[in-house]
Amino acid sequence: MKKLTSLSELNNLNIVYSTNSEYEPIEECQETQTLPNRQQKLYISLDKKQRGGKKVTLIENFIGNEEDLLNLGKLLKTKCGVGGSVKDGIIIIQGDFRDKISDILSKDGYQIKRKG
Repeated sequence: MKKLTSLSELNNLNIVYSTNSEYEPIEECQETQTLPNRQQKLYISLDKKQRGGKKVTLIENFIGNEEDLLNLGKLLKTKCGVGGSVKDGIIIIQGDFRDKISDILSKDGYQIKRKG
C-alpha cells in the first residue's frame, strides 16, 4: 500500500471512522433521475477565462443522470458542428453559440436563462 504523505491524501480515500455504536453506513446513492425538459432551467453563458482568450459556451444547471447529460452535450456539439466536452455537470461548447443553443434547447422544451 502507498504511504500517505499528507492529510488531503487521507481525505481522498473516503474512509469514515465513527465511535457511534449505532452507526450504519449510508447505501450508495442511486443515480439522479433526469427531470423532464420543461422542468429544467438551464443557464447559458459565454466564458473565456483561463482559455487563452478563446470563447466557449457553457450550459449549466442540468438536473439528471450523467448519461443524459452526455447525450445532451453530444446533441449540442453535433447541431453546432463544433467540439466540446462535459465536465463537472457543465456542458462546454467551443465558440460563441449562445443564440443557436438557446434556440435548440427552447425547441426541446427546456427553460433557458442567459447569464453574464
